[in-house]
Amino acid sequence: MAVKTGDAKTALASGSERFSASLVANQFEDEVHKLMELEENPYISFDKEFLRWMLSDGAAAFLISNQKSSEGISLRIEWLEGISYADHMESCMYMGAEKQPDGTLKSFLEFDHHEMNEKSILSIKQDVKLLSPNIVPYGGKILPELFKRRGLNPDDITYYMPHMSSNFFKDKIYDEHIKLGHTIPYEKWFVNLTQVGNVGAASVYFMVDELFNSGKLKKGDKIFLLVPESSRFSYMYGLLTAV
Repeated sequence: MAVKTGDAKTALASGSERFSASLVANQFEDEVHKLMELEENPYISFDKEFLRWMLSDGAAAFLISNQKSSEGISLRIEWLEGISYADHMESCMYMGAEKQPDGTLKSFLEFDHHEMNEKSILSIKQDVKLLSPNIVPYGGKILPELFKRRGLNPDDITYYMPHMSSNFFKDKIYDEHIKLGHTIPYEKWFVNLTQVGNVGAASVYFMVDELFNSGKLKKGDKIFLLVPESSRFSYMYGLLTAV
């Protein structure tokens, strides 16, 4: 924003996560995963135990400038746009709190030491009942209007980078695009979840960086970004062009 308004010529944008400090083994000694329930409802694995195995540490940054690099390819930011559904959706991912029956969060400040340990109040958690029916559909909710307003045709997209917490969601995202009438074939997808894991806020940086240094990019290629955030169902979208 500072570069776009002219307040700065260059800026750094970064994303970083250090989940491991709160996901060490001794925080899970008293918990046993329920395999039968998992078979009946695979979304149940997206609670605290799932997060333990699927979140990764990492950090990355982009250098943003008001002019392209004098050497090689640069990526021009065509637009970035975000939307949040926190006005009518409950918190889905949270930490340092316990979710109440009415959907509100009870802060760790309201628990004594024994309760905090017994209920794993300081652990990061997800409300799987809320996550399962909503995370993918809400990610696509704005896309038809966004594509029309921005004049973006799915056929114009060279690479599609949807951030996913797990490959469990890959087919579901693909199917949602079909429902919305703008199919983006798998051959256009560029994801590296199996190599770097789910590094939360830094994941999109790692995807763009890997493609940028792969030697595959050609001038004119367009990269469409989709980054969901399940805490309060907020989503960011963006379009980059190789120049």
